[in-house]
Amino acid sequence: MTSFPEITALSPLKFTPVYQERPWGGTLMSELLHRETPEGVKTGEAWELSDRAGADTPVAEGELAGTPFSELVRHYGRSLIGARAADAGRFPLLIKLIDAGERLSLQVHPDERTCKAFADGSEPKTEMWYVIAARKGARIMAGLSPKATRLQFQEKVNSPEIEQLLQCHRSVPGDAYFITAGVLHAIGGGNLLLEIQQNSDTTYRLSDWGRLDKNGRSRELHLEKGLAATDFFNRNTHRIPGVTGQAGFNRKYTLVNNSQFFRVSELRMVAEWRDDTAPDGSFHLISAINGAVAIEGENPELRCELEIGRSSLIPAAFGRYKIIPLEDGETTVLKTTL
Repeated sequence: MTSFPEITALSPLKFTPVYQERPWGGTLMSELLHRETPEGVKTGEAWELSDRAGADTPVAEGELAGTPFSELVRHYGRSLIGARAADAGRFPLLIKLIDAGERLSLQVHPDERTCKAFADGSEPKTEMWYVIAARKGARIMAGLSPKATRLQFQEKVNSPEIEQLLQCHRSVPGDAYFITAGVLHAIGGGNLLLEIQQNSDTTYRLSDWGRLDKNGRSRELHLEKGLAATDFFNRNTHRIPGVTGQAGFNRKYTLVNNSQFFRVSELRMVAEWRDDTAPDGSFHLISAINGAVAIEGENPELRCELEIGRSSLIPAAFGRYKIIPLEDGETTVLKTTL
């Protein structure tokens, strides 16, 4: 039986990723992040923080090393998650790295209303992507073109011409995309993204671009449900352009702030950053983007270090802490709260 210390005695928490094989998986995690991904398979996703059955990320270090995240959630409840979460017994988010060697399917996720209408166990899903790295020519498809009609989309969904009906963007590191439920989207090949999403694994594929798996079979499509879940009235631009240039001082940029599901800020640091979980009434999730950082509490023994691409969960009851850049130059991290 696990012996749990007082939550105020916990260091910021790191977890061991759970890697997922995908037919479109790439090599950027191993090439750029120097991850030891599973051999002989196409690794497309690293679930960095998950309490889902079959992908329950264990604590990576410290006295709770090996403990599944779901056990921490059940034991610590709101001391870990905070007062803003609707359910203290389930972590509200799922954090992933997406390594796209080829483009992902054209897909959509349902909202809560659609899930209730289907009554089939579907879970709502709104997500945000942050571009960590991109190969030359990589693209992001996010949303319908303002000129596209529903009839045109339905007629061309299984045709290469479907791309002409989507909003397509060149992938630029530092750009983000806020993909609400109901928005059609596809991640192009050559992208390495951090994905912050609702704790859901429901995806409706409308097209897989004619792709076959290693056994010569195509993946299941969900055209009827996908069309029902698509918000054809939403023609917004979902790209959040990244900030250019550097400065000699710490800067904070809001990426997502008006969502009921999560809030995300980009911190660009040239010196240590001081913060506090108490005013937010929520956990803080810190993700290292372009350089290693240390996270340290008021007690310097409560410390963890993050390599590029890794994330750390700071419990809601943790209080004051600081983020310390471990490399020269401007260091970028993302901070996620509720």
